[in-house]
Amino acid sequence: MKTLIASTLLLFAPLAAHAACSANDFTVQDFKMKITGAGAGARLSLSGQLVNHCAEPAAAQIVIDAKDGSGKVLQSKKGWPAGTTNIGPGQTVDFDLGRLFRFDPEMQSYTIGIADVRTW
Repeated sequence: MKTLIASTLLLFAPLAAHAACSANDFTVQDFKMKITGAGAGARLSLSGQLVNHCAEPAAAQIVIDAKDGSGKVLQSKKGWPAGTTNIGPGQTVDFDLGRLFRFDPEMQSYTIGIADVRTW
């Protein structure tokens, strides 16, 4: 019986570590949109800083939605600003996910959020 309990605890230990931090433990600061160039050569920059407010090192995936003037989502992209590296408690990582988007002159606004959190 003790072996079964110990095995069960070891099985669920990674799930407990995964649940230690949540999307609410991360924030995005200084999110900025910038367009350089014009026409077919226009490049989009969607940059900011991802901040870990969790007590543990963890990583967060962000999602950016590009919307038209009426609020319709034209494009949506996700990315892991720190890649497969955990961000320490209280630390930030800079990101620019503009390269994931194909520029469209109809894009009028951008929203950003935390899509997922995990520890590597």
